Amino acid sequence: MTRTIAPRLRILVLLLIAVTGALLAGAGPASAHAALTGSDPAQGVVADKAPTQVSLTFSEKVALNDGSLRVLDPRGTPVQTGSPANVSGTTYAVKLKSGLAKGTYTVTYQVVSADSHPVAGAYTFSVGAPSETVVSGAGPAAGGGVVGGLYAFGRYMSYAGFTVLAGGAAFVLACWRRGAGVRPLQRLVVGGWVTLTAATLWLLLLRGSYTGSGKFADVFDLDLLGQVLQTKTGAALVSRLLLLAAAALFVAVLFGAYTRREEGPEKRDLTFGLAVGGVVVAAGLASSWAMAEHASTGLQPGLAMPVDVLHLLAVAAWLGGLTALLTALYRAPAETPVEAAAVRRFSRLAFGSVLVLVATGVYQSWRQLGSWSAFTETRYGQLLLVKIALVAVLVAVAAVSRRWTGRLTDPVARAGKARKTQAQARKEQVQARKEQVAAASAAGGGKGTGADDSERAAQLARQRAAVDAAREKRLRDADPNRFGLRRSVLAEAGVALVLLAVTTALTQTEPGRTELEARAAGSASAGSGTAAASGALTLDMPFDTGGTDGKGVVSIDLDPARVGANEMHVYVQRPNGRAFDVPEVKVAFTLEAKKIGPLPVNPDHITTGHWSANGVQLPMAGDWKVAVTVRTSDIDQVTVSKNAQIG
Repeated sequence: MTRTIAPRLRILVLLLIAVTGALLAGAGPASAHAALTGSDPAQGVVADKAPTQVSLTFSEKVALNDGSLRVLDPRGTPVQTGSPANVSGTTYAVKLKSGLAKGTYTVTYQVVSADSHPVAGAYTFSVGAPSETVVSGAGPAAGGGVVGGLYAFGRYMSYAGFTVLAGGAAFVLACWRRGAGVRPLQRLVVGGWVTLTAATLWLLLLRGSYTGSGKFADVFDLDLLGQVLQTKTGAALVSRLLLLAAAALFVAVLFGAYTRREEGPEKRDLTFGLAVGGVVVAAGLASSWAMAEHASTGLQPGLAMPVDVLHLLAVAAWLGGLTALLTALYRAPAETPVEAAAVRRFSRLAFGSVLVLVATGVYQSWRQLGSWSAFTETRYGQLLLVKIALVAVLVAVAAVSRRWTGRLTDPVARAGKARKTQAQARKEQVQARKEQVAAASAAGGGKGTGADDSERAAQLARQRAAVDAAREKRLRDADPNRFGLRRSVLAEAGVALVLLAVTTALTQTEPGRTELEARAAGSASAGSGTAAASGALTLDMPFDTGGTDGKGVVSIDLDPARVGANEMHVYVQRPNGRAFDVPEVKVAFTLEAKKIGPLPVNPDHITTGHWSANGVQLPMAGDWKVAVTVRTSDIDQVTVSKNAQIG
């Protein structure tokens, strides 16, 4: 059995890397949690006279700096004056220079949402009449690039470290107190502490660049670090480090004085003290996430934050305890196997954790989605469905583990005690033999021969002890119930790795409720544009989503296909030319030569197979890439594209 441990652990690690990489690649830089819900001037509007300021309204409060809001003229020159300011609620404005010339202006913004995530974007409006622009790369990719990927990985490792630290300690105190003296379990919990500490420091260093320039060279900029320490997220990370100092003391007592204390009233008192202190420290660590992320903003933050703390503690108790159980089953010494009673206690703890997870998860889902349709119409909802499916799989595998747990006994432990007694007797015999050899050597003057005999006797004792330990381990591993439990717990751990990666991706994804609100606001803004006759430019793109009824042709009509406001019509037809509806159609325009875009457009559904959007703003002429995403079911979608000359 031991020969198969390393390959299985390698498989788990590879699975973790693959899933984490896929999720981080899919998240991209657009993982904003505050959305632009309004602007003045609005997207695509043509104003008769130049405005004196530009104001933006977000779905929640945001943090700004001097360069958060910029307004660029057609030549790309900034025309804003002073620093942006909060004018009311979630509306922020920046003053403009007087005497602005006619033409198309580009507004760019890069802010930090109330739940700590960077938000960036751009849009255009015109004064007098639309014109060409030379703005290049106006919309910064906040949270993207190498720094964004490293930050996301740091978040994953911080969640993993907390889960192992809190869950492993809970397993020892609540389920298997003898495990406090087992070296592999000690290394596991200490490893969780080290991982969480290193990840927290890493996030603190990356934070300034992650929410700002996105350049890796800025990671070690002390000025940026000083600015981060003044933010809510910086305070949360620093408080986490302070709590980790208390956690280090807790771990030192748990694996030091606690293991040396004999059973009795004093040890029971110490157990109670460690349990209370551990819960307080773990809840404090969980609060460092709740106070700075999703739970701290939006609906009912006063209730959402304690619910989020309970959710994190339940995750740690279940998945962290599962990791500790897996370590105990595979790595515990032969003379100290994990008892059946300890496994049953963990089974009850895991069941209670699942109940808490379900209750808190239902509340969080309602709070972040707001409607049933958000499950399928938003990326947050789709990831949440994946998480729910993984939890269902994990519960199913856990049910198998519970059946093995019910059959588990400790005959091997009892046999181990008997063998330990036999081994002790053999050691005493060997010691007596060594003393006899030493006495004979002294009497006969053969000092060198006696020393050799003594060394051979000691070597023989070590060999016999190793043989006894190997025999005990073989007997323990041959127990079919324990063997089945080890396999099922290993499967649970594999699913848990993927589940933790999906959970990390969820924390970086815009909540469904916010995304739907932003879409509604964007549609209303697009509806205020200028209409014209259709048919100036037509692009036909065949698509195949791979699912049932997933083939067809999507056509884009753009008029007048010039710089400024355009009217767009989207038609979806079957291969036989008959119009049909699909759940979702999205369009994005990108001018790659000038690094502009993608500029997303969410057209409104008009009739069967027909969508439309007014006021589609294209800020400058060039060879634009028109990408259309067609979704034909909850899981089947494809993006097709063509290039078109605009201008």
